[in-house]
Amino acid sequence: MGTITGANENQLHYEDTGGTGQPVVLVHGWPLHGQSWTDQIGALTAAGHRVITYDRRGFGQSEPQHPYTYDALAGDLSALVDALDLHDAVLVGFSMGGGEVARYLAKHGSDRIGSVVFAAAVTPYMLHTSGNPEGPLKKTEAAAMAAQLTTNREKFFDGFTTDFFSAGDTLCVSEAQRQEAIGMCLQANKLAALECMASFGSTDFREDLEQVTVPTLVLHGDADGVVPLEGSGQRTHQAIPHSELVVIPAAPHGLNVSHADEFNAALLGFLSR
Repeated sequence: MGTITGANENQLHYEDTGGTGQPVVLVHGWPLHGQSWTDQIGALTAAGHRVITYDRRGFGQSEPQHPYTYDALAGDLSALVDALDLHDAVLVGFSMGGGEVARYLAKHGSDRIGSVVFAAAVTPYMLHTSGNPEGPLKKTEAAAMAAQLTTNREKFFDGFTTDFFSAGDTLCVSEAQRQEAIGMCLQANKLAALECMASFGSTDFREDLEQVTVPTLVLHGDADGVVPLEGSGQRTHQAIPHSELVVIPAAPHGLNVSHADEFNAALLGFLSR
């Protein structure tokens, strides 16, 4: 583990398993941090990969730093890839992290990238507007989430993690796993959490996805109530004609934990080709 300097002279915490295998960079979701990938690190390492996780600015052990736009966040990812001198790397973006992957490719190119994965990702555009009628997030819902997080973040995270790991009314993880996620949420800087919420809710990645030319896996659960398959994963797959879509039945948003075996099998199957 260590730190690197991000796009705005900010310090980013990362962890690197090392080794000579193909590097896989895991970009976590909101409002978690790099340890949310625990169920993937072991499987990827056992398959011979070098696995790198990092904490987004303002989350986990990375210091908060304005701005929290996707240009800045993708700049942090680029700084990490460059600092570790990665080549033929795989970028795996979960939820909010999928936006960083898309913006990275659009802004920084794919010279160092071998393939990418959009897992339960917020691409192509979450916000429901007249120009984006398929967007699953209404402005009133986004405003309510921000107000709830501002008023009582402990209560908000309790409800959010339940939705995060639920398929309908069924919680798909143990209570211990949900509490672990709440603990990660509470490590987030409050302003960073609010501003990143605004970023993933309102950023349009449709033009970014047009520039994705490397092999691509879109991985999603069909019971995702936070970032619904129909408004995100299916549209991302359609926007990247050469992409492969894998849908995990009855899986909620947090499918890398709730359905870790299926998630890892799909990921490793894609990487082995």
